[in-house]
Amino acid sequence: MQSKAVVLYSGGLDSTTCLALARSQGFIPYAISFSYGQRHCHELEVAKANAVRLGAAEHLVVNFDLRSMGGSALTADIDVPKQGVSADIPVTYVPARNTIFLSFALGWAEVLGAFDIYIGVNALDYSGYPDCRPEFVAAYETMANLATKAGVEGTGRFRIHTPLISLSKADIIRTGVGLGVDYALTHSCYDPDARGLSCGQCDSCRLRLKGFAEAGLQDPLAYQS
Repeated sequence: MQSKAVVLYSGGLDSTTCLALARSQGFIPYAISFSYGQRHCHELEVAKANAVRLGAAEHLVVNFDLRSMGGSALTADIDVPKQGVSADIPVTYVPARNTIFLSFALGWAEVLGAFDIYIGVNALDYSGYPDCRPEFVAAYETMANLATKAGVEGTGRFRIHTPLISLSKADIIRTGVGLGVDYALTHSCYDPDARGLSCGQCDSCRLRLKGFAEAGLQDPLAYQS
């Protein structure tokens, strides 16, 4: 009997690859997405349209609003930087976002009887977010097994899977292509226009385009001219 896995799924390139990897590794993926007041909500619409099409057994969308706190270019009236990827933590970092996302995923995993959670964090070709590092993931996994009924009673051990964490963006794309991922069904831009077209200049777009170029492939998405 196949085990269930909760997959954090934004509709973006990395999380879609994670969904495909969970399936290829023998899990039944349950996709979880978040409507948290993000300015790049087109990505969520892509997720809603394609989660089941891409192999999710079920797709849960959790609604909450981080705009009440702000503090990020994705949740406040702050310009999305488009000067290139820097070495500093950028203003697109959303305070505690992955901690919050993983907490919802952990709760749903308990309800589903699942002990495996996939998250597409990356510590190589990424924007320097502190909650994408291996140290954070390891600490969260320890906490998950201390903070849950299943963990305390010893009926199972929660595992946080980060299969992309040490891959370049090009290698992530190659992996997804090898698994049959259609990247036309993804979206990555932090600042798309009203039509949903990617800007091509934000950190997320730059990393995506760099990845496709290094993989020797054409990005199937349309970009603003």
